[in-house]
This record gives sequence, structure tokens and C-alpha cells, in this order.
Amino acid sequence: MTRIRAALATLASGLLIALAAIAAPASATAAELVEVTDFGDNPGNLRMHIYVPDAAPASPAIVVAMHGCGGSGPGFAGSSEFNSLADQYGFVVIYPTATKQTAMSNCFDVWSPESKTRGGGSDPASIVSMVGYAERQYSGDPARVFATGSSSGGMETQALLAVYPDVFKAGASFMGVPFTCFANEADFPPWTSQCVSGNLDKSPQQWGDAVRAAYPGHTGDRPRVQLWHGTADPLVPYQLHGEAVEQWTDVFGLSQTPTSTDQPQPGWTRDRFADASGTVRVEAISVQGAGHSLPMSGMAGAAVSFFGIDGT
Repeated sequence: MTRIRAALATLASGLLIALAAIAAPASATAAELVEVTDFGDNPGNLRMHIYVPDAAPASPAIVVAMHGCGGSGPGFAGSSEFNSLADQYGFVVIYPTATKQTAMSNCFDVWSPESKTRGGGSDPASIVSMVGYAERQYSGDPARVFATGSSSGGMETQALLAVYPDVFKAGASFMGVPFTCFANEADFPPWTSQCVSGNLDKSPQQWGDAVRAAYPGHTGDRPRVQLWHGTADPLVPYQLHGEAVEQWTDVFGLSQTPTSTDQPQPGWTRDRFADASGTVRVEAISVQGAGHSLPMSGMAGAAVSFFGIDGT
């Protein structure tokens, strides 16, 4: 009888331990998306969320990842692959949320004069404040700050690279438009705009001059640019992808003819534009048959690889 009681006690103890393990979180220290309410100057009235992986190095790279119209920072964190990539490679991800209520809600400002001006008092200035917070709070590496985004976030990516070329090292714009594609508008999107219809056609120099005018005093390196677009995009016309290529190749003084073309994945056609040293300054990827649905699986990883923060 004593042996039976001891066996039952051991069995009960084992069951309690097993049940406790089931009830406990998979990882009590797992990284989480955290909202920051006081990150500094915020003229755009944006919200900020940040993801810091548990295994972040002492001075991590910083990636700003921006949603499309109608979205949110937490929504983009959940639908994109940047958090899992951050866990893998040890960088910090900032997810801004736009709050402007226009014809389409929660679009990042790329239409007002303030959004095209350095320190102009709109969304770009707020995002730079978020970068400063990450550098102070998490010892983020100021030499490895990158921007990326989808649709409205892709448009804001190109605006940030133009207005703050000294802050961002590179950017990956998904379904964006060239900087200054939208004129100074009171509402967004302006449905009568040539930028919306895909009929806006400027020369490479005109596009390049717009970027150079955003920060006339800049004399350092320009951030490298990766451009993504679906060939069947019904919302942001594919024609604007070509205009963006013209803009950024002109900024770098490059030929409009790519130095190489390949297909890194089925359906992806990648044109690369390298400088005399062989460094790829502009990379343009057309996704055959894709609509307004980027980034798709594997594309965030390709952006991180373009940034050079995946260990390759």
C-alpha cells in the first residue's frame, strides 16, 4: 500500500509539472511590440511602436517599416516578415502609424509642402524623431538606419531618402511613387492628380532636381534605393515605377540602362544600376502579374539583404 501511495504521489507531481508547462507562455522573455508615447518632437502626430529582439547586439541596425493607407504599425508588424527577420539578424524595427484623416485614412503625408521640406513639421520629421529615440534608448547604430514601406509607406520611404539623406543609409519602397509625385494638395489622394492616373511623365533630370532641392546643402553619400512594383497594380500605376527609376538613377548620375538584369525569384525581374566602382546604387524589381499586394513572401528578406544587415 505504501508503494502504491508513493507511486500515485509521484504521478500526481508529474502531472502538475506538465500542466504548469502547458499553461506557461512558450517564452517568458519573448520580444514584444511595444508602443512608445514620448519619443520626442512629433509634428505629424504619429504613433510609434518598436520591436527589439531579445538577441539584439550592442549597437543594432534600425529599420523603419511603414504601412499603407488605412493600416497601422501593429498591423504591418503582423502582416510583414520584418519581426522574424529582426529575430534572425538582430536589428530593431520601428513601426510608425499615420493618423491623418483624409479621403483615405491613415496615409503618410507625401503631399503637403511640409512633407517635402527638411524639418518641415510633418510625418518625416516625426519619423526621424523615432529614429533618434531608438538610437538613444537602444544604442541603435546611426550608420545603419534604413526605411521601407508598402504603398503609402513606400511613398514615405522615398520622401525620407530625399529629405533626410544623412539619416538613412538605404531604403526599399514597395509600390511607392517618386518624391514630389504629388503636388501640394489639401487632401489625399487627389483623384485628379496625374500621379494617381499614372500619366505623370518628367525627365530624369527634373525628377532628380526635386530630390536635390529637398536638402540643397547635402554633400555626403546618398542612400541606396530598392524599388518594387507589381506590373498589374490597379491602384498605384506601374508607369510610376519607371519614373522612380529615372529619379533615383539621375540622383546618382547613373545611366538609365541597367548594368545587369536577372530573375532572383520566379516572376521577379531585377534591374541593377551600379556606379563605376561596381556598387549597386539603385535596384528595381518588377513583379510579373502582381497587383497592389506587396511585399509578398520573401520580399522583406530581399530588402534586408539589400540593406546589408543579413550577414551576407
